[in-house]
Amino acid sequence: MTTRIMDEAARVLANPQAYTDEAGLHGALAHLRAHAPVSWVDVEGYRPFWAITKHADIMDIERQNDLFTNDPRPILVVQDLDDKLRADREAGAGLSTLIHIDDPHHRDLRKIGADWFRPKAMRALKARCDELAKMYVGQMVERGPELDFAQEIAVNFPLYVILTLLGLPESDFPRMLKLTQELFGGDDSEFQRAEDKDAMIAVLLDFFGYFSALTASRREHPTEDLTSAIANATINGEPLSDMDTASYYVIVASAGHDTTSAGIAGGLLELIRNPGELQRLQNDPSLMGTAVEEMIRCIVPVKEFMRTAQADTEVRGVPIAKGEAVLLSYVSANRDEEVFADPMRFDVGRDPNKHLSFGYGVHFCLGAALARMEMNSFFTELVPRIKSIELAGEPELMATTFVGGVKHLPIRYSLR
Repeated sequence: MTTRIMDEAARVLANPQAYTDEAGLHGALAHLRAHAPVSWVDVEGYRPFWAITKHADIMDIERQNDLFTNDPRPILVVQDLDDKLRADREAGAGLSTLIHIDDPHHRDLRKIGADWFRPKAMRALKARCDELAKMYVGQMVERGPELDFAQEIAVNFPLYVILTLLGLPESDFPRMLKLTQELFGGDDSEFQRAEDKDAMIAVLLDFFGYFSALTASRREHPTEDLTSAIANATINGEPLSDMDTASYYVIVASAGHDTTSAGIAGGLLELIRNPGELQRLQNDPSLMGTAVEEMIRCIVPVKEFMRTAQADTEVRGVPIAKGEAVLLSYVSANRDEEVFADPMRFDVGRDPNKHLSFGYGVHFCLGAALARMEMNSFFTELVPRIKSIELAGEPELMATTFVGGVKHLPIRYSLR
């Protein structure tokens, strides 16, 4: 019988509260990279899994998408909820987004939305992003000299962008914001609807109810937006199932919003913490592209994804049995000392920057180009106008093991 490597430090990856303590989390992950890069984790309330913390190993696993599949366990959730979600999917009634499925169905579904995130489509959206950036920086001027940047600016700017892409009415924006925060805030006492698994199912049902009505409307009266493209899509001549259609909306509306809002709030926090880098960016605006990549590397809005081995294999010499799950810690990969020089340093000019915040391989984030463009538009508008900026209180991070970041960022500032 093979003895499993079990390092106590790996338990942090199954602790939502650990992600609210940056120093403690990064300390534990640095220890794992050095001493137990493949560690078995068996924590009460969760199905066991292997924690993978090295950049090279994560890339290698992502490349082998036939050996390591997304189904049946794409993300880390408590076992009760995992059981419920699996049962629902097996019955054809559960959430089945791009992150839940594998090729060839994944490839076919991905094609439906791909054109909306290609360079041509992004150029068409760029003017809207720039317009919204001006609007929200203008709101900062009006609301100053203090505000909670995360809740008053960062959550709203990307919400407007993604729901513009979907073609949803502005009157529905507050509802979408609440649902997306409940979906990804299930481990955070401030955002969760309730503590049990049924609360998360209720959130998903609310999403499905909203988008089911929208699908019927777009099929009867198509418009020039992504919602209509999804509602009227076909695969092999057949329309999408109701679950595939609803799931597609959920992943675009929620992941497309919450990840970018986390990137924007966290990006500003890094600039505040590193005034020299802020000044460097103000002096040389041509660094904005690399600055945005560095924000994304450091913030890591998507903390992890999981894969399940479809055959006996090994990672870094450690045997992984068929059916066992691996957790890919992007937070750890993005601080890997073998890939990034001085990885704990925030460097607006870092190049190359091979971060894994958008994943890798066939499941590389569909909306990566949009997220980059949104952040670039916003900080291109904000950074040159900053005369002074500082924290007006302690930042608060979301308790999560999946998607999240800074949830409160009180700042004091003066803008030109």
